Amino acid sequence: MVEMKFLTDRMLGKLTTWLRISGYDTLCIADVDVIGDEDDFMVENFRDRILLTKDKRLYEKCVKNGRNAFLITSNDVLGQMKEIKSLGVKFQLVMNRCSVCNSELRKPSVEEALEVIRTENLSEDMLDFELWYCGKCNKLYWMGGHWKNMSRFIRKVEED
Repeated sequence: MVEMKFLTDRMLGKLTTWLRISGYDTLCIADVDVIGDEDDFMVENFRDRILLTKDKRLYEKCVKNGRNAFLITSNDVLGQMKEIKSLGVKFQLVMNRCSVCNSELRKPSVEEALEVIRTENLSEDMLDFELWYCGKCNKLYWMGGHWKNMSRFIRKVEED
């Protein structure tokens, strides 16, 4: 089975984050060095990805050019997440991609974890948690209290 990959427009930042948290390789056009007109760039590049957009004219341009795209109509992230479930997207807490930069996460070395813990003024008790690390952002992830809130939010996506 081919893994779905996405390209999102600038209006879908929160959706981009949730897709990454759920394990989907998701580029946001805001994080890409664009050459020329941004809409034209999205139509012509990263064609192995489904383009998610709120821009109806961009969507129509994609359809006209045979570009795989999906028009998002909801203005809130919960609605957006519910909309793209029709593509087969499953929202879950996977933690294999950085929610900030989309890089793959890995287990940190003790030294890497301690460096982040000290830089961010976190407790060294963090070493007792299961940790994930982004080598590009030097960001540390763990199952803290926010995990329950994220799980609760994802359950709302499944409600109809």
